[in-house]
Amino acid sequence: MKSQFRAQSKKLLNTSVLTAETMIDMVKCKVDAIADSITESVGSIERRASNASFKVTNSHLIDLLCSKPTWSRFNDLEQIAIEKVENVKLMDRLANNVTVVGTLFLTDTHLIFTDARCRHEKWIVYSQIASAEKLPLTAQGCPFRIRCKTFHILTLVLPRERVCIEVLTAIKKLSQPERIDDLYAFKYKNLEIPSKSLGWNFFDLESEYLRMGVPNAHWTKSLANANYELCDTYPSSIYVPTCAKHVQVLGSSKFRSRGRLPVLSYLHRDNQAAISRCSQPLAGFSARCVEDEELLQCIYEANPTSKELFVVDTRPMINAMANRAAGKGYEDERLYSNIKFQFVGIANIHIMRASLQKLIEVSDMKMPTMSSYMKALDESNWLKHIRTVLETSVFIANKIQEGTSVLVHCSDGWDRTAQTCSLASMMLDPHYRTIQGFQALIEKEWLSFGHKFNDRCRHISVVDTKEQSPVFTQFLDATWQMMTQFPTSFQFNERFLLTLHDHLYSSQFGTFLGNCEKDRVDLRLSERTYSLWGYVASDITDFVNPLYRKDLEVDKSFLIPNVAPQFISYWKGMYNRFDATVHERENVTDVLSALTDHNSSLEDHIKLLERRVQELGRLLGRPVAAISQKLQGLLSAESIHCLSSLLESDLSQSSTLNDQDTPISILNDGMESGDGNKLEDNSDDKESGFDDGSSLSKSHMMSDSIIRADGLDNVTLDQIYQEMDSVAINLKTLRNRLQCSCSLPFQHYSKRYHCWKCGNVFCSKCILRHTPLAGHYSQKPVPICKDCYKVIRNTKSMSSLQKYCDEQLSVTDNPSSLSSDTLDSVAS
Repeated sequence: MKSQFRAQSKKLLNTSVLTAETMIDMVKCKVDAIADSITESVGSIERRASNASFKVTNSHLIDLLCSKPTWSRFNDLEQIAIEKVENVKLMDRLANNVTVVGTLFLTDTHLIFTDARCRHEKWIVYSQIASAEKLPLTAQGCPFRIRCKTFHILTLVLPRERVCIEVLTAIKKLSQPERIDDLYAFKYKNLEIPSKSLGWNFFDLESEYLRMGVPNAHWTKSLANANYELCDTYPSSIYVPTCAKHVQVLGSSKFRSRGRLPVLSYLHRDNQAAISRCSQPLAGFSARCVEDEELLQCIYEANPTSKELFVVDTRPMINAMANRAAGKGYEDERLYSNIKFQFVGIANIHIMRASLQKLIEVSDMKMPTMSSYMKALDESNWLKHIRTVLETSVFIANKIQEGTSVLVHCSDGWDRTAQTCSLASMMLDPHYRTIQGFQALIEKEWLSFGHKFNDRCRHISVVDTKEQSPVFTQFLDATWQMMTQFPTSFQFNERFLLTLHDHLYSSQFGTFLGNCEKDRVDLRLSERTYSLWGYVASDITDFVNPLYRKDLEVDKSFLIPNVAPQFISYWKGMYNRFDATVHERENVTDVLSALTDHNSSLEDHIKLLERRVQELGRLLGRPVAAISQKLQGLLSAESIHCLSSLLESDLSQSSTLNDQDTPISILNDGMESGDGNKLEDNSDDKESGFDDGSSLSKSHMMSDSIIRADGLDNVTLDQIYQEMDSVAINLKTLRNRLQCSCSLPFQHYSKRYHCWKCGNVFCSKCILRHTPLAGHYSQKPVPICKDCYKVIRNTKSMSSLQKYCDEQLSVTDNPSSLSSDTLDSVAS
């Protein structure tokens, strides 16, 4: 690149006069040369980053993000007048006298604060910023406050007012893009996720209906909306009663607000009761539609055992009556046969938005008294609204369980309808209480049938602020309320809900972009962005509830939460998650998860030890029955001591166990020789030394059909010692663990990982999850820290070198006869 630039510059200098145009050409040449060099450097970095052994430190990553060449790739440089501010103070929200001094970075996607030692890092995606306001000047400098849609509040103090104004201007521009194509999802790259397609193919609407037993004799798929012509906010595949005619479907669509006609949402497989959803009718004070009346009659007849059809209007009656003046309204019971009408009174999006704002003020209170706190919480009415949503969902679920079909709608059928249909389905169907099922529920009720995510989350600035509302946040809150009442019935944990809420506003993934299925198809999100479900799948263990019992899917498939006021709780994990002082010292779910993982590790290790002990016992001529007897009781301390004494005494007398003939392959030869001590593949738990009551018996069966990946050949005593030392027997406690070894502080909501080799606690940046341990029989990849990974890698390298040397030495009895090429290859 430099030679090309010099050649072009020399050519230009040879001209008679350096005109202004010539100078511009020279500058362009230099810019092009620099740009090419940067492109090559960035490509090299990306290639190196794709290698698992290459890790970028925080400081290097921040420098890379904040460098001008990187910004120019995203064309956002002109929006950022200032890139980096030194000597910035991060104020503690609850104690103003506690500050952390560090550096503020403004990149094209994130606002980053970090101190000199990287002990305090704050990474905020601009899309999550709700507001940024300048505060009055203080003696310390010019403060400003950032409020995030995830209930994160930061107060930063900059040294100069002019700098503060420039930073605020940049933040407001970057947090409020005008076009959806400017969102973070279209720039985001994840080298750990192999393809953008991962997660987009996890859900198929037709497959979900097949799981419910549809199509069947009563319900069928309609092609009327195949090209989104009937209703552009519905999915292309809709399911209607089999007896419904096309003219009835078409007529009903014209009579319903935004064309959202009654369609099937959920079908109970046992009693054929159905949840259908739609929008309000355009009835006004006297209008009627025969086709719509006939379609509702078809829905009623689709359930042969139902005596009536319940129409649940989730709005307050006064709101529905007010809509009549605008030519909308609700169904007239006199015109619809066999229906019962029910108003339930869930407030509209504007009241919910105001309620959330009051709740934020409650969560932002500093050292409140009990009376002031309870009064402010009561005046917000947030818990009252959550209870109303749950109460409505319980009503719907009870009717379905009783065998009565229900039709649900609100105004346009994409806010309160989505909330109640989702929650009722979750109460009825245990599949929706699993991670995969919950994702399918969101895909079906919120993404396929339409919810105005762009408007309710205000992803772009052109959206009217009055359209913003925490509808999906309420759904997550109501789900959490159910989880607290039934902690063993949900496969996912609280962290899963918080992650969904984070990325609802982060715009990092394409999952929650667009208002309906058609929007996502038009934007080609599955091709241009990553799916949130792919990200969840890559770290699935972080979101598993250790208390989950799968057997309850059968024994307790129908869940009805108690909606009495005393059972509705304030979710501090959501609304105060960034206030460390209000949380317990250790997360109970994380402690249980750590214990579950540790038990799994020890079980796997015991299985390998049992196999090794039996093989060593066979080498010493001990019968299987004797070894099994010694192993009985999960290798208790007494039995281990007896075995150790037995093996040590025999090893001391044996002249055959030396460094040359200790491989376990000798055992394999004996096992295959057909003698009476041969290990057999037996399905009886007692053969492995465990009685039928042991929950671990199946995992410890000595089955010859299960062979480790590296086989049983050439395993020396040194390798057995390595296997025994490779698994952590004791784990460090999570209690009062304030920071990782890399000095990064632990937040309450962040996952803390145990290294399965050393047992220490680490953050997500210091843990690797793709390395098997020598001491595990299954050889499955497990989490280990970076230091242990280096030890394992070096051990494997030394083992490979030793094996190679042994192979070369076995060729000749005289090592000096090895060729120089061979010696060089060994040295390398």
